[in-house]
Amino acid sequence: MANRLTDKVAIITGGTKGIGLATAAAFLREGAKVVITSRNKDDGQTALDGLNGGDNALYMQQDASDEARFKEVIDETVAKFGKLDVIVNNAGIAIAKDVEHTTADEWHQLLGINLDGVFYGTKYGMIAMKNHGGSIINMSSIEGFIGDPLLAAYNASKGGVRLFSKSAALYAAKQGYGVRVNTVHPGYIKTPLVEAQPGMEEAQTKLTPVGHIGEPDDIANICVYLASDESKFATGSEFVVDGGYTAQ
Repeated sequence: MANRLTDKVAIITGGTKGIGLATAAAFLREGAKVVITSRNKDDGQTALDGLNGGDNALYMQQDASDEARFKEVIDETVAKFGKLDVIVNNAGIAIAKDVEHTTADEWHQLLGINLDGVFYGTKYGMIAMKNHGGSIINMSSIEGFIGDPLLAAYNASKGGVRLFSKSAALYAAKQGYGVRVNTVHPGYIKTPLVEAQPGMEEAQTKLTPVGHIGEPDDIANICVYLASDESKFATGSEFVVDGGYTAQ
């Protein structure tokens, strides 16, 4: 099926690498207009060059933990393309530390991006969409379901995204906004975040029932479905894509 997102306008935070970049490419292939954001402007230009989306692709520099800038990104997107239909709150970082050794600064830094950023994107995205409907896709993780002793702050952020999104989904539904809010929970995916940790891919491959970790496109394809009108009855739901990891 082609053109599943024709004329839809989407923002993807953390859209210059990994899952975000794959999602941007998939959205463009399906006919969407896409704004990708990141903190690093050089990454933005590199991503745009690779996407080759012409006038349908735009980069905006953004720190997802900055509320004022998040509002500006949404306002600038609407000014450029006339509306907003989809937001993928994908920006995130990881800090591999246990509760005893995580500093307060590290805790606040991680939650500022991973959880506060999702709150800002959901709140202001919903405000921009509530008169015509839309889809909010919040990137959680399998770490939003299961604990890891070395991911104290990350577990907190991804678990928070999971339940916050249910609250937002129920609110939008009861208000009659036509705005759907869902979470995506990737397992271990071949992204720069995973590749930067020596031995991570090999270790997680052994723990994944299908025998390999995922590719960014595995998550992008779910995001296309959630962004499209095919998912019109899905809200407050969790979409786990993990090669069977959490089924064990």
